[in-house]
Amino acid sequence: MKKLLLAVCLFLPHLATAQSMERGMFTTTPRSGVTQNSFIAGMGGVQAQAVVLVYNGGYGNINLRMEGGQPKFNQGSFGVRNRTDFIRNGIQPVLVDVPSDESRGVSDAYRMSDKQVTDTRAVLAEIRKRAHGMPVFIMTTSRSTLSGANLAAALTPEEVAGVVLSSSISVQAGPGSYSLGTFDFKSVKVPLLIVHHRGDTCKFTPYRTMAGIGQSFTLISVSGGKPAESDPCEPQAAHGFYGKEAETTDAISGWMLKKPFKTEIE
Repeated sequence: MKKLLLAVCLFLPHLATAQSMERGMFTTTPRSGVTQNSFIAGMGGVQAQAVVLVYNGGYGNINLRMEGGQPKFNQGSFGVRNRTDFIRNGIQPVLVDVPSDESRGVSDAYRMSDKQVTDTRAVLAEIRKRAHGMPVFIMTTSRSTLSGANLAAALTPEEVAGVVLSSSISVQAGPGSYSLGTFDFKSVKVPLLIVHHRGDTCKFTPYRTMAGIGQSFTLISVSGGKPAESDPCEPQAAHGFYGKEAETTDAISGWMLKKPFKTEIE
């Protein structure tokens, strides 16, 4: 009985300090004259166990704004669109918009730059004030995986608990573009999860390249889902885990929370 009471007493302080962040938008000023908006999603009564910064694919912008006193944003790629699946798993999403000096959308060069790292550190600093010691992860998809890889190499385990690369860009889209096909993954300093659909037919994100890289990290491979209803490089296709979003997010959440998860989703 005494041992049980001791265990309860040791556990209670953790319960007392762990709490979800308040829903709402906040603005950081990472560089002189530059602002960046982020949105903390509400948990709807679910207790948060971790936080995930979600970076949109494409050019990154979600047009985060206030309308009628409420935060509004455009639906984006995997991660932004499926934030409720993270919430269901006890992970609080923070949607990160582009900085004000990149309002039309960020370039590949920005994603791989020190500016990206500086801007992310500012968001992380603000989250640490609110997250009550919860681990903080970074979730990226498609073109934002360039940001994810850059951040995984620049940040330390004291700054971020891990980075997720989903549907990674591994083939250059054209002159001046970047890809992870030539990225130095030996430079990564934090836990890294690679998630990819075996049937991804987007020409810039073939499965085989990231599956090979994933052998040095943790790899979640996805198969099946719904027939594509969009371009192969858009969310309503295997590229966006269409029809497998919930199962894929469950596996990612398991990795984040150190719980059992599927490495093969069929």
